[in-house]
Amino acid sequence: MLFLVNILRLPFRYDSLTTAPGPAMFGTESSLSMFLNTLTPKFYVALTGTSSLISGLILIFEWWYFRKYGTSFIEQVSVSHLRPLLGGVDNSTPTNTNTSNGDADSNRQSVSECKVWRNPLNLFRGAEYNRYTWVTGREPLTYYDMNLSAQDHQTFFTCDSDHLRPADAIMQKAWRERNPQARISAAHEALELEDCATAYILLAEEEATTIVEAEKLFKQALKAGEGCYRRSQQLQHHGSQYEAQHRRDTNVLVYIKRRLAMCSRKLGRTREAVKMMRDLMKEFPLLSMFNIHENLLESLLELQNYADVQAVLAKYDDISLPKSATICYTAALLKARAVSDKFSPEAASRRGLSTAEMNAVEAIHRAVEFNPHVPKYLLEMKSLILPPEHILKRGDSEAIAYAFFHLQHWKRVEGALNLLHCTWEGTFRMIPYPLEKGHLFYPYPICTETADRELLPTVFHEVSVYPKKELPFFILFTAGLCSFTAMLALLTHQFPELMGVFAKAFLSTLFAPLNFIMEKVESILPSSLWHQLTRI
Repeated sequence: MLFLVNILRLPFRYDSLTTAPGPAMFGTESSLSMFLNTLTPKFYVALTGTSSLISGLILIFEWWYFRKYGTSFIEQVSVSHLRPLLGGVDNSTPTNTNTSNGDADSNRQSVSECKVWRNPLNLFRGAEYNRYTWVTGREPLTYYDMNLSAQDHQTFFTCDSDHLRPADAIMQKAWRERNPQARISAAHEALELEDCATAYILLAEEEATTIVEAEKLFKQALKAGEGCYRRSQQLQHHGSQYEAQHRRDTNVLVYIKRRLAMCSRKLGRTREAVKMMRDLMKEFPLLSMFNIHENLLESLLELQNYADVQAVLAKYDDISLPKSATICYTAALLKARAVSDKFSPEAASRRGLSTAEMNAVEAIHRAVEFNPHVPKYLLEMKSLILPPEHILKRGDSEAIAYAFFHLQHWKRVEGALNLLHCTWEGTFRMIPYPLEKGHLFYPYPICTETADRELLPTVFHEVSVYPKKELPFFILFTAGLCSFTAMLALLTHQFPELMGVFAKAFLSTLFAPLNFIMEKVESILPSSLWHQLTRI
């Protein structure tokens, strides 16, 4: 307090600053010495006090930032922002003359660390993806996504014994072709030799322009595939070569039946599609890698057969099985359906949440923790695009694939989207550090953004990133303050007299209330006491 009293009683010398001839007075050594000699000890005391005040503010802010984000603000800024600007390079990273190739290799490596799954509800290239391209002129699939599909086709539809059958040998080369027309021509060439199931698959996927045409080709593929499957089934125990051939024929048959069920679903024959999917799951219970249960869940939701949906979830929503957005959000939808039609945020805030409402909110929080990108698509806060052929679980690609097919089911349940809108953001308060620690699942993977940028067409789609990388407010505030100070310094250098007048007027206005208070204090306190206080 006494220090403040001394500062306020110190006279402000504006005249010497405003009447200076300009910046040139500081150019000589004598002028600098004269300026330094005019500084009193009180000025240095005030300078020290100001420095202490600023240091204290920085200390308080650092403590608050560490308590909230778990890291030092100054260290984070130094490592993340200042070091790249100053050209800092990690010593453990070897130098490479070909920088672009090195960046590409590192991106590919980070993508490979993330498990990419075949989209269970992927569309047909010829009947759906290509039609979109014809209408909009945009490519809905990325090269990386199509390359993964080519690898899947070679894995599921080829084997080492393909050279024994001429048609299969041609199709083995066809799956490796990058040009779509070359693949289609090879499929026709294979069909000229014999009925080849994989050739029909390729034509149904890429040449058929409607779902009806694709279904006809898949039915022809089914006849050829069943014959190959029966023959290879009888010979599967005669050696490793026959066993591999039988495994290939099994994959082909399962793929055909599943796509036929999807054709029935797209053509409105949903009950027929459900029956085909159930029969397929009973016939091949061990082939869970195709995730046929997710197709079944979507079809049952279309029929509004919620009891059967709950039965499927009871089997596949198990702690020992891998989760997906379809599993988590469908479970949340079923629990929200029980309370959403009567749910009101105002009523819930007054009386509290009931047990059923609490279960629904917890299910929504569980789903949002697994994939936080889905709610923005369900609430139509972000525009949808065609889903890719491959998805990354917990990533933006999986969120698009789920919302593309399930948004209609959420809209059909009255109040479900309202309940989701009121509760989904509460998940993030439960997980303040999602990259370090999860609540019900493992910490959120860091590699999702890189993999999603490879899977999604970033030309016309903005990839959703979680957690959102935003600069803290203090960085923006400090940047604005520094810019404002630099502008004042530049104006003072160019127009010293005018800026001196402005500064004098501003400071006079700023300290007018303080001067008024000091005058009142001087009039109340005895002069001897005031004299003793100022001498301390």
